[in-house]
Amino acid sequence: MSAWLWWLVIAGALGVGEMLTLALILGMTAIAALVAAIVAGVGGGVLTQLMAFAATSVALLLGLRPVARRHLNQSPAVAMGMDALIGRTGVVLESVDGDDGRVKIGGEVWSARLTIAGQPLEPGTSVRVLRIDGATAVVHPAEL
Repeated sequence: MSAWLWWLVIAGALGVGEMLTLALILGMTAIAALVAAIVAGVGGGVLTQLMAFAATSVALLLGLRPVARRHLNQSPAVAMGMDALIGRTGVVLESVDGDDGRVKIGGEVWSARLTIAGQPLEPGTSVRVLRIDGATAVVHPAEL
C-alpha cells in the first residue's frame, strides 16, 4: 500500500477519535496527517513526510487550538430567554402587589410581584423587571 494511503487511514482514524472525544487534539493531528499524505502523494520521502506531520501538528496545536478553545468557551453576547427580560419595562395589566399580579412585557403576559410589599401598582403603571423567579417577574415601578 502507498505511503499517502497509510497517511489517509491514519487521518481517518484520528478524525473518528476526535469526533468521539471532542478534545481538539486528535482533529489537529488528523489535519497534519492529511498534510503528510499530500507530501507523500507528490513524492516526498519518509523523513519529509514525518517532518511535515510533526511541523503541522505543532503549528496547529500551539496556534489554532487555543483560539478554537477560546471561541468554544465564550458565552453568547446576546441575552437569551428569561435573561433578556431583565431590565426591560412592562405595563401592569392587573394590580400588582407583593404576592400577585399581571404585567405585559414585550407582548407577553407574565405573573408578577413587587420587590417590596407595599402600595399595589394599578393597571397602566410602567414597571421594570428586576429578575425572573420561575414564571413570575419580580418588578418595581419604572420611575425608581
